[in-house]
Amino acid sequence: MFSLRRKSRRTTAAPFSLPTILLYATILTGGMLAIQWLDFGLYTLDGGKDWQIGIAAFIFLCLGIWLGARLFSRDATEPVEAGNPRARAALGISDREYEVLQELAKGLSNKEIASELRVSPNTIKTHIARLLEKLEANRRTEAVARARELEILD
Repeated sequence: MFSLRRKSRRTTAAPFSLPTILLYATILTGGMLAIQWLDFGLYTLDGGKDWQIGIAAFIFLCLGIWLGARLFSRDATEPVEAGNPRARAALGISDREYEVLQELAKGLSNKEIASELRVSPNTIKTHIARLLEKLEANRRTEAVARARELEILD
């Protein structure tokens, strides 16, 4: 039997490319060499150990802030298209629920939607349950069809 649900043919790209991995590896290797140098310097030099520890702490603080900003920064999200703002307001569909509804219309699974929107799959389940309730639908396909009827989706 034919399914109304379209299968997604999206392929997820690797989160990091080879040059990025090599850059991080080089930075971490340099950090390890700096630690070894400081460790050697602490055993061979009699005075001035505090400034070496301070410099190492500052370097790793800066490295941690930089890596954290690079790894955990969110991409600029596209502005949410309004669809039919009156219908959305009447039904009480939030911007995030609208984004989930758009992804549902593409035929994506909960896990795919979660990775696309960078949230937990359980959060997506909650959004879908609320959408089904607001759109008075029993299934995902009914919710999408109802949203198209109301011109919330294209």
